Amino acid sequence: MSVLEKMSSAEAIALENKYGAHNYHPLPVVLSRGEGVYVWDVEGKKYYDFLSAYSAVNQGHCHPKIVGAMIEQAQTLTLTSRAFYNDKLGIYEEYITKYFGFDKVLPMNTGAEAVETAVKLCRKWAYEKKGINENEAQIIVCDGNFHGRTTTIISFSNDENARKNFGPYTAGFIKIAYDDIDALEKAITSSKNIAGFLVEPIQGEAGVYVPAEGYLAKAKALCEANNVLFIADEVQTGIARTGSLLAVCGNCSCENKCEKQGSYVNPDILILGKALSGGAYPVSAVLANDAIMNVIKPGQHGSTFGGNPIAGAVAIAAMDVVNEEHLAQNARRLGKIFREELAKYIETSNIATLVRGKGLLNAVVINDTEESDTAWNICLALRDNGLLAKPTHGNIIRFAPPLVMNEEQLLDCVSIIIKTLKQFEK
Repeated sequence: MSVLEKMSSAEAIALENKYGAHNYHPLPVVLSRGEGVYVWDVEGKKYYDFLSAYSAVNQGHCHPKIVGAMIEQAQTLTLTSRAFYNDKLGIYEEYITKYFGFDKVLPMNTGAEAVETAVKLCRKWAYEKKGINENEAQIIVCDGNFHGRTTTIISFSNDENARKNFGPYTAGFIKIAYDDIDALEKAITSSKNIAGFLVEPIQGEAGVYVPAEGYLAKAKALCEANNVLFIADEVQTGIARTGSLLAVCGNCSCENKCEKQGSYVNPDILILGKALSGGAYPVSAVLANDAIMNVIKPGQHGSTFGGNPIAGAVAIAAMDVVNEEHLAQNARRLGKIFREELAKYIETSNIATLVRGKGLLNAVVINDTEESDTAWNICLALRDNGLLAKPTHGNIIRFAPPLVMNEEQLLDCVSIIIKTLKQFEK
């Protein structure tokens, strides 16, 4: 088939199935264009995007400011590697460190790379600053976590589908219950070899589990009291998604960016990705202060593409959009409306049992088992009704639209969701 010929959805899906590894199970829709909160398939049907590429497209599809910055830089200089300096990296590093209130940033590309970087940084700090014997450092993680799918990360995952037949696994991690401060205290005080606590402020992939008010602040206090690094994985929850610039909040220069909500927590290491580029380019970052970051010396960690000129230009534009368009405030306001409207329906529903979330990161729990295909079938019906979402488990559907959505669009989407759920009432 010529690249100039128009391809049908069936043909595009067949090509992927034949020539691509089967490491994903996509919803059967083939997208060819996006703008703002909308995407179009190859046949021209228009949909609301309620996944936002797993919260990478917070600023909306093809935001002109972000795309413009990418094109301009791509026409000037794309890549130097870190063998040389370039005239964009330092500007970006100053911008992002001041934006989030840290001394230094280590730039990477993907969220999983950033998590791996944070793990290495924490361990090196533990040996060189805390005095833990080499190869004995332990990092506490939570049950139900999702930090990526590298060999190290799946070593402490509960997802057996991601783990099975990929061993042997990496040692050095202790798993505890999420949102259980007593379990964290027991783990931290059980050994002198605890280096860090790696946590998602909201567990997105697990089903949008929001911890109890004060949990993160108490966890941070425990870490401080025991000289343990608090590592916040905000790859999915960061960049205004939950109604604040960060879900942990409190460590940024918030003037005109967001309004601090609830407990404020200052991570020792902050991990960012996804919406750091507005979904236009792979950009991730690990931020920390000098006392931690300075343990990394030349040759000890890096990436050919990490900190490339396009990444720097795109990330600055993407963060400017968050600030200029007040996306944190919009996410907070619309998220409240979304949960209120869905909760009204759920009161009399026998197919949906709960809506939960924060900002515009929300989930609806379906009245069925995790092994069922009900949530999947609901997502197929949502697609038919003009809205794209995806199950995160067999009985949970995540709803996370671009943060540029307005109230009229949101209420239209709520109507579509309720209409679709009613089709499955028993």
